Amino acid sequence: MSIELRPALPADVRAIDRLVQPLAARQILLGKELVVYYEAIQEFLVAVDEDGTVIGCGALHVMWEDLGEVRTLAVSEEARGTGLGHRMLEALLQRARDLGLERVFCLTFEVDFFARHGFRAMSPDPLPPEVYAELLRSSDEGVAEFLDLARVKPNTLGNTRMILRLADAQV
Repeated sequence: MSIELRPALPADVRAIDRLVQPLAARQILLGKELVVYYEAIQEFLVAVDEDGTVIGCGALHVMWEDLGEVRTLAVSEEARGTGLGHRMLEALLQRARDLGLERVFCLTFEVDFFARHGFRAMSPDPLPPEVYAELLRSSDEGVAEFLDLARVKPNTLGNTRMILRLADAQV
């Protein structure tokens, strides 16, 4: 099967939403309103099969000068087990390198998957106090999750905050 990875387009938003909805229903991913996907479309990559169907997606959200977050990494049921998730993650990590980021964060239930790429559970205080204070000003819920702020939600679902130093990652 020939699969192309490319930057997402606004026309891909509904397909991204269709990929995420079953995972959101199982509380594996956070579901979002369509407007949120449109606002962040430039952060997304999509995987498209030879028929032009979007079968995977993932986003890289820049949080700070050296820090980004992998968000909304999803693969269709039919494409699971093919290595597409790994390929998508590697493309997002390369995008982070190209932007000059040093660390990438994720909030996940798929601990083993991310650990195979070098991600490790985060320490409680991953930031210098001055950066923490700046990030507190963000209205982005993902930033609040990174900071583990109780105003977002207590982590009752059992997902794990993980981080990767790109210098330590396999290329």
